[in-house]
Amino acid sequence: MKHTLLMACAMLLATPLLAAQKVLNSPDGKLVVSVADDNGLATYSVSYDGRVMLKPSALGLKADYADFTKGLRMSVKSEKNETTSYSLSRSKTSRVEHPASCATLAFFNGDGMEMDVEFYLTDNDVAFRYLLPLPKANNPKVAVIYSEASSFLFPDETTTFISPQIQPMTGWERTKPSYEEVFSSDAPMNAPSRYGVGYTFPCLFRVGNSGWVLVSETGVTGGYVGSRLSDYEPGRGYTIAYPQQGEMNGNGTPYAAISLPGATPWRTITVGTTVAPIAETTIPFDVVEEQYASKGQNKPGRYTWSWLLWGDESMNYDDQIAFIDVAAKMGYEYILVDALWDTQVGYEGVEKLARYAKERGVDLMLWYNSNGIENDAPQGPRNIMNRAITRKKEMAWMKKIGVKGIKVDFFAGDKQPTMQLYEDILSDANDYGLFVIFHGCTLPRGWERMYPNYVGSEGALASENVNFTKEHAQREPYDMTLHPFCRDAVGSFDWGGVIMNRMISKDNKSRHQRFTSDVFEMATAITNQVSVNCVIVTPNVVDGLPQFEQDFLKKIPTAWDETKLLAGYPTHYVVTARRSGDKWYVGGLNATAEPLTLTLDMPMLAGQTVNYYVDRKAKKGQLWPDSELRTLKVDKNGKAKVTLQPNGGIVLTQQ
Repeated sequence: MKHTLLMACAMLLATPLLAAQKVLNSPDGKLVVSVADDNGLATYSVSYDGRVMLKPSALGLKADYADFTKGLRMSVKSEKNETTSYSLSRSKTSRVEHPASCATLAFFNGDGMEMDVEFYLTDNDVAFRYLLPLPKANNPKVAVIYSEASSFLFPDETTTFISPQIQPMTGWERTKPSYEEVFSSDAPMNAPSRYGVGYTFPCLFRVGNSGWVLVSETGVTGGYVGSRLSDYEPGRGYTIAYPQQGEMNGNGTPYAAISLPGATPWRTITVGTTVAPIAETTIPFDVVEEQYASKGQNKPGRYTWSWLLWGDESMNYDDQIAFIDVAAKMGYEYILVDALWDTQVGYEGVEKLARYAKERGVDLMLWYNSNGIENDAPQGPRNIMNRAITRKKEMAWMKKIGVKGIKVDFFAGDKQPTMQLYEDILSDANDYGLFVIFHGCTLPRGWERMYPNYVGSEGALASENVNFTKEHAQREPYDMTLHPFCRDAVGSFDWGGVIMNRMISKDNKSRHQRFTSDVFEMATAITNQVSVNCVIVTPNVVDGLPQFEQDFLKKIPTAWDETKLLAGYPTHYVVTARRSGDKWYVGGLNATAEPLTLTLDMPMLAGQTVNYYVDRKAKKGQLWPDSELRTLKVDKNGKAKVTLQPNGGIVLTQQ
């Protein structure tokens, strides 16, 4: 009898340690997520087509009122299948419709406090977030989230394509972090981050020969912080990290504060045996909702921009008139009047520019500094966009004179007050019919769907760096063949220029050269996506371009209805097909030092003869290969062979 009682007690003591497990499947069954409460620890793992993509990784968070990282027990709260269906006007597709599998799992800690984890699965995507219900005692009604346990433990053979975070209040005029650091390429996971503070989203991983994984987040509003990944830790992987205390000049906390019941943003994981699902994913938009209705036209289009090559000195009335004339000549919708216009052109001068532009069928976009207190960036206008009173007064003036959009720069950080500033600028701008582009800024996180007047962001090393140094100009092919699988895969990327000047200077003769071909630059209008795209055609260069190049540049679409990746390997090459209306456009880039011949599979062009913009093989001593317009016959099966020259490209368009 005594022996029986001891055995019974032992079984009771062991019961809490037994793991509960729930297996979640994608609609097609290939993507499998296993969630468990093994030994009181919440974990999940991800496999695709029988291949391990993420080993058991941690779930959970710590709040000021409860610890949801240990002593947890799991139960299934709900499960459902649904069809995700919505329209999207400013991204890689105009209509999304696909099945999804959804589940909410409840985790209870030793005090009986509840944390729910909501999962959303499509055939190639996993998204999860935490839901914190109002406790049974009806208090607390607010919470501070100190940290997340969420981790991503990849198989050992995994390599990385990731960009390091940097310490706050560093760099030029203390404007860091600004998501403008160099990405790795097939680097080992155990390589420490350059600055010791982890990595910015998005983060791309190659899981040996098994496939690819893209990790990011979406649904970040002014009600939460923006996150990043920590450095890699053996046996644990990468974990979610919150902002650094020094961001925003030390103002504000690095934690998130929410009302209960409340939710965190979504953590997203896109997987595939090839990189195609990475480039084509819509997961940043699938799980978010529109925050307000649009009050402006937010018309897609192209813009000219003097600053990139003509510099601060071009911010004068006469030079801006010249760029308005170029925009009118090319049929472009906008011109960006950049920093220092407030002192070098003046408000009255801008009003005159707006009237002249309107006469030429062109609209103005104006640059603003986000500052207040966050950094030392000196360019004006300053101290306007940081406060509602000054911001709304300025926007009322812009609406009066017909300005259509703003570019706001120099944010530096991911604290909750900073994320609130992004949202406030967007919301106020919408009230005055303005669209918004952000620079010196964080990654957009589902914002194309959430904010109808949001257009795009920098959020990575962009074209200004091609101007700044020869070294960055040489890196342009590397960067532009990476971002379709990384930065541009999750949000509109205002790279800032289809650069048609061959020398990076006002006179097109001095300083360092552009290291890409004309066709390469033209193809970036297709491989990179942003609904208001910049084309660098300066007044002294535009007429010297071959007529077929001018004709193409006049017709570049910026609003796309469908996107397909045809071929690619990050930092090596990429070929992307996009549909605008009933016409397909194909753009290809080669970042390697050798010609690249590919047989493309294009069923949408089967049996058609298409326009083929291509580089000739460069002659000895030739800095830029000659470009030409040919025709190309696609066979009845949709196959066609193309050749991309080193640092060159191709463009295919339907006739």
